[in-house]
Amino acid sequence: MAQLTLVQAINDALKTEMRRDKRVLVMGQDVGVDGGVFRATEGLLEEFGSTRTLDTPLAESGIVGAAIGMALYGLRPVAEIQFDGFMLPAFDHFVSHAARIRWRTRGRYHVPLVVRAPYGGGIHAPEHHSESPEAYYAHTPGLKVVIPSGSHDAKGLLISAIRDPDPVIFLEPKKIYRAFREEVPEGDYTVPLGQAKILREGCDVTIASWGHMARVSMQAAEEAQEEGIGAEVIDLRTLVPLDIETLIQSIEKTGRCVLAQESPPTCGFASELMALINEKAFSSLEAPPVRISAYDTTIPLYRLEDPYMPDAGKVLRGIQNVMEF
Repeated sequence: MAQLTLVQAINDALKTEMRRDKRVLVMGQDVGVDGGVFRATEGLLEEFGSTRTLDTPLAESGIVGAAIGMALYGLRPVAEIQFDGFMLPAFDHFVSHAARIRWRTRGRYHVPLVVRAPYGGGIHAPEHHSESPEAYYAHTPGLKVVIPSGSHDAKGLLISAIRDPDPVIFLEPKKIYRAFREEVPEGDYTVPLGQAKILREGCDVTIASWGHMARVSMQAAEEAQEEGIGAEVIDLRTLVPLDIETLIQSIEKTGRCVLAQESPPTCGFASELMALINEKAFSSLEAPPVRISAYDTTIPLYRLEDPYMPDAGKVLRGIQNVMEF
């Protein structure tokens, strides 16, 4: 198996599906000649040509609107938005059209669309380049939301997303695009949507997270082990559909829970998880769940970005708080 970075795994997934299914095409700003701002689409233009690797104008609403029309008429477009903060000009298309067409047509039409975007902070980028908007899309019925934390899962999840009959928001943590390499099988394989992954087993506390924060949670769990605390780490992988059963089963075992997200706390996805935990596992809790988040401010520039973002130290303090309750 090849040792690939996360961004290389994304590129491999796109090539795998474009070779397998001629309906699959890639579109977005600079995805062709330049190979994407992070080189996730490098080599696609040379192999598949300009009819399946479309360089578009700088117009996110136009990109997503056109992709919805393509999906309705039988193609399987994968639209790239250069950064997560640039997705908002297309928000009306996501919410009013892509997410509703199956319901609006009583199942006669589907929108097999994937919208990819580099996601989250940690690279000292300018404004609108480092947001964590997953809760917007998870709140919208009809959209699926996927956030991988590693190369192996990124490829398998993206292939599953492209084959899915419904629109998928696929957010790629840019901080870990090239931070490590993992073994990635060659050719075709899938990771099911809606199935969480237990990254580490433990019996004292459950840590649930996704994307880059899953890596941070693993680091915090290793530090907690030095204090004699066995932390179980769950990578949700997909927020919609959500594998709440795996999370609840873990909490029933450990009795304690820490939820780690990169986004601001108010109405973040961790808030929904806390509500579900209280509904489904309240009697198993030995301490109130703890939520680790950023702050209720716009993500700051350069000098303040590191203290703004949650890190392993903050997650460890959350673990210590629930253990001392």
